[in-house]
Amino acid sequence: MYPPELVAPMKEELTSSGFEDLTSPEQVDEAITSEGTTLVIINSVCGCAAANARPAARIAVTNDKKPDRITTVFAGVDAAAVAQARQYMLPYPPSSPSMGLFKDGKLVHFIERHHIEGRPAEMIAENLAEAFNEYC
Repeated sequence: MYPPELVAPMKEELTSSGFEDLTSPEQVDEAITSEGTTLVIINSVCGCAAANARPAARIAVTNDKKPDRITTVFAGVDAAAVAQARQYMLPYPPSSPSMGLFKDGKLVHFIERHHIEGRPAEMIAENLAEAFNEYC
């Protein structure tokens, strides 16, 4: 577990852009199973989260079409919430950072860590925006 003061700025990068910070399994269930579309970002302290995933998520949600809910859980901090989110993301193996788009409780688009590492934030954001245009 990481100290809260260490991850606070990393959480704020997303919450300041409107992402809801989910910290319990119940919040995850409510967000994902809600009618409509929900984006879940599994945030992390790693460099690819800082350089690629968080910037990509912030760019993507400026798209004309976007999910009804934009949310985040933090790996290594909110363990129970992350574990619950990962249950919905099966059959994909656990990875952080990662991004899942859900429609009416069903996973419709997923970006794994290996699709985030080494790719520019703009490319990842474009991938998300295409999914938003299709499903939102």
